[in-house]
Amino acid sequence: MPRSSEYSDEIAARICEELIEGKSLRKICEAEDMPAASTVFLWLSRFPTFSEQYTRAREAQMEAMADDIVDIADDGTNDYVTKTNGDGSTYEAFDSEHVQRSKLRVDTRKWLMGKLAPKKYGDKLDLNVGGSLQTMPQEDLDARIAKLLAEAGAGATAGGEGKTQGEK
Repeated sequence: MPRSSEYSDEIAARICEELIEGKSLRKICEAEDMPAASTVFLWLSRFPTFSEQYTRAREAQMEAMADDIVDIADDGTNDYVTKTNGDGSTYEAFDSEHVQRSKLRVDTRKWLMGKLAPKKYGDKLDLNVGGSLQTMPQEDLDARIAKLLAEAGAGATAGGEGKTQGEK
């Protein structure tokens, strides 16, 4: 049975609700009663009200992801597993695979949030430059320029008889 590509407010609202719950558009559109993702993108360009709802849903989805990050980071329930020795005794062992998977889940959400909402969740660049700008009195500046020009002239005449490198 072909998917419907006919727009309805009900389907649009369901899409937005499921986005807010954290589902990806791809997962939402896998359901047989939902349109294809390409249809949703077409609707975004054709229906301004849906486009606004979708934008707000994506913003809310970022907030939900921020909550997910805290929940994932705080959940240590599977960081240790019970293992059995050869003699039948058990011990607790650190499950690095689970911890790495949790780290990946957090990092993926952070990356996605930074890309989809860079002003709010992107890395902040520090464009402040330290140090200070020194000023020099005009007569000291003139003397410094004269000294540098004299040194440059002496270097040119000492090694190349007054010719520049392009004239050799």
